[in-house]
Amino acid sequence: MISARYGLSGARLAIGRFGLCALVVVQAAAWGGEFNEANGLAIKGYDSVAYFTDNRPVLGRGEFATVFKGSTFHFSSAANRDAFIASPEKYAPQYAGYCAFGTTRGYKADIDPSAFSVVDGKLYLNYNADVRTMWNKDPAEFIRKADEKWPEVEKTTKIMK
Repeated sequence: MISARYGLSGARLAIGRFGLCALVVVQAAAWGGEFNEANGLAIKGYDSVAYFTDNRPVLGRGEFATVFKGSTFHFSSAANRDAFIASPEKYAPQYAGYCAFGTTRGYKADIDPSAFSVVDGKLYLNYNADVRTMWNKDPAEFIRKADEKWPEVEKTTKIMK
C-alpha cells in the first residue's frame, strides 16, 4: 500500500502524478485529427488548394489556417483557405493524406508533399518521387485498389516513415 510505505502525502503525490500523466495522454490523443500530420499540420503544412490552382506544392502560412476533421490545414492565401472551407472534400487529400500507393499495398506510409498527382479532380500524395512515378504508370488501377483497401488501412496505427 502506498500510504504505508510513503505516508499519506506520498500517496497523494503518487496519485497526483498518475492523474497528470493520464491527463497528458488524453490531451495528446485529442490534438491529432483524422489526417496524416507532421508537427500538428496536415500535408506537412502545404496548401492543399494550391495543388489544384498552381499545380505545385506551396507551403501554407499559419495566418491562413482552418481545421477539418480535427486536423489543421495551412494555406498560402485567404482565398485558398476560403475555397477549402467552402468545399473541403474537394481539396482534402485522398486516404487521409497518407501515401496513395502504400494504401494499395495495405499500409499507411508518410508522404513527400512534392510527390503528388491530381486525378479526376482528387489529390493523391505519395511517399516520394520514385513512388509517384510507379503510381503514374496506372493511376486508375491503383486508385481502384487503394479505394478497396482503404477501409482496412484506415484502421491501422503503424505508419511507414
